[in-house]
Amino acid sequence: MIKSLLIRNYALIHQLGIRPSEKFNTITGETGAGKSIMLGAIGLLLGNRADSRALFSDDQKCVIEALFDIRDYDLVELFEEAGLDYSDECILRREISPGGKSRAFINDTPVNLDLMKQVGDHLVDIHSQRDTLLLGSPTYQLGIVDAYAGNSEMLGRYMRAYRQYREQHRALEELERQAQEMKREADYHRFLYDELAHADLKPGEQETLEEEMRIMEHAGEIQTRLLASTENLDSSEQSIAGLLQQVRRDLEHISRFSAHFAPLRDRLEACYIELKDIAGELQRENERIDFDGKRQAEVQERLSTIYRLMQKHHAGALEEIIDLQAELGEKVGRVLNIDNELESGCKKLQALREEVEKLGLKLRKERERAAIPIVKELEKVLKLLEMPHARILIQMDNQDPGPSGMDDLRILFSANAGIAPAEIRNVASGGEFSRLMFAVKYVLAGHTSLPTIIFDEIDSGVSGEVALRLVGMMQEMAERHQVIAITHLPQIAARGNAHFYVYKIQENGQTLSRVRLLSNVQREEEIGRMIGGDRPSSAALQSARELMAGTEQADGAEAGEF
Repeated sequence: MIKSLLIRNYALIHQLGIRPSEKFNTITGETGAGKSIMLGAIGLLLGNRADSRALFSDDQKCVIEALFDIRDYDLVELFEEAGLDYSDECILRREISPGGKSRAFINDTPVNLDLMKQVGDHLVDIHSQRDTLLLGSPTYQLGIVDAYAGNSEMLGRYMRAYRQYREQHRALEELERQAQEMKREADYHRFLYDELAHADLKPGEQETLEEEMRIMEHAGEIQTRLLASTENLDSSEQSIAGLLQQVRRDLEHISRFSAHFAPLRDRLEACYIELKDIAGELQRENERIDFDGKRQAEVQERLSTIYRLMQKHHAGALEEIIDLQAELGEKVGRVLNIDNELESGCKKLQALREEVEKLGLKLRKERERAAIPIVKELEKVLKLLEMPHARILIQMDNQDPGPSGMDDLRILFSANAGIAPAEIRNVASGGEFSRLMFAVKYVLAGHTSLPTIIFDEIDSGVSGEVALRLVGMMQEMAERHQVIAITHLPQIAARGNAHFYVYKIQENGQTLSRVRLLSNVQREEEIGRMIGGDRPSSAALQSARELMAGTEQADGAEAGEF
C-alpha cells in the first residue's frame, strides 16, 4: 500500500506529493493536466528506463520517492535473498541526474533496476487498456490460477525443488563433459604419472645430489686442502695448536704470580680445546672422502633423470614436478572413480526429478480444482459488465517440468455467442479485454493480498449502469486493497474515499502540474463539471451530490508540496 508519493523535477512537475487513502482513491483532471505524468513517475519506481529529457529543470536532479506499507505481502524472503534489510515500511527512491545517470534505492540501499522491478511488481499493479500483452501471456495466466488457488506456498516448494533439480542437471552435464575429456586423456595422464612414479622423486633430492656431485668432482682438491689445513692446525712442528699450547703454558706460569692472568689462561684453554676439535673434524672429513667412480655415475644418472623431467614439464624446481605427480595421480584416480561419480549423480538427479514431479502433480491438482470455480466467477462478473455471452475455458496440458510447474495452461476466451473460446490475444478487443482484465483483478481481490492497483482509465467506453457496477466492484476491492482509479466518469470519481484533482497553472512563464485533495464542496463542483461542463447547472450539481451520497471520506489523505 502506498502511504506517500513525492515527485520532484519531473516533466511538468516541480514538486508535488500525495498521501492517498488506504482504500479507494480517484484522480480526475483535464486531458494533458499531468495524470499520465504521475503514472510515468510511478513507473520509474517500478524499474522503467529513465530519460533525462523528462526533467523539469535540466540543472537539477529528478527524485521520485514512495513510502509503502508491505506487511501483508510476504516479502521477507525476497528481501533476505537480495541482501536488503526488511521492515514493514519500505521506501523506493529513484534519482535521475541532469546528465542522464539513474540511481535506484530500496530503503536507502543502492540496487539495480532488475531488483527494483522485482520488488515493485509486488507493490504496485498499473492496469490500462494497453496491457493486452500481459493478460495474453501464459505465465501471467498461470499466475492468475495459482493466486486464486492460494498456491503460493506449494509453488514456492516446487520452485525450490526445481532449482535444485536444474542445478544438479547442470552439474551432471559438467561431470559428463569432464568424464569424456578425462577418458580421452586418460592414457596420456597414466603414462606421465607412471613415469614420475617410477622416478620416485623426493623433496630436496636435487640439492643433495648436486652437492654430492660437486664433492666427487673436486675430491682431490678437497683432500689436499683438508690435509694442509689439518697439518697447519695440529700436525706440523709450527702448527697453530703447538704454538697455542706454548702460549697456554706461559700464561699458566705467570698466573702463579697474579690471579689477573687466570681468565686469559682459561679463555686460551677454551680456544685450544676448540682448535683441537676442529683439527680432529678436518681429519675425519679427509678420511671420509673416498672417490667412487661407480657412485659418481649413479649420481650423474639420477641428476640427468631429474633435469630431463624438469625440462619436459617446464618446471623451475623439483617440487613442481612432485606437485605435478600428485595432480596426475588425482586425475588418474578420478578416471577410475568417475563412473561411480556419474552413477551417484544420476541417482541424485533421478531423486530430485521424482520430488519435482511429486510436487508438480500436487500443483496440477490444485490448479484443476481451482479452474472451474474461477471460470464461474469470471463469467459472472463479465455478465455484470454487460458481456452476457462471455465464455472462458481453462485449457491445461501436461508438459515436462518447468520453472512454474508441469502444466501448459491457457485461458481461452470468447465474448460472443456461437464463437468458440480461443487465445485471448487473438480474440479480445480493447474494450472486451479491459473488462476481462478488471474481472480478473476483482475476482483475485477476494482470494489474495494484491498490491496497490492503479486503474488508468479502465472505464473508457463504459457508461450508465455498467459504470455503476464497475465502481461498486472497485469499492468492494478497496475494502481489502488500496485502489487508485484515474477516471473521466463522474460515477467513479464520486465514489472515492479520497478525490485528487490534477491541474495545470502558469507560473513565471512556465507550465506546472499541480494536484490537490478536494473537499466535499470542491468534489461536488468537479463532478458537476464532469456531468454538465465548465458551468454546471444546478441539476448537474444535484446529480453530483446524489452520486456522492453515502461515500465515506478518508482521514489522513493529503496532497500538496511536502
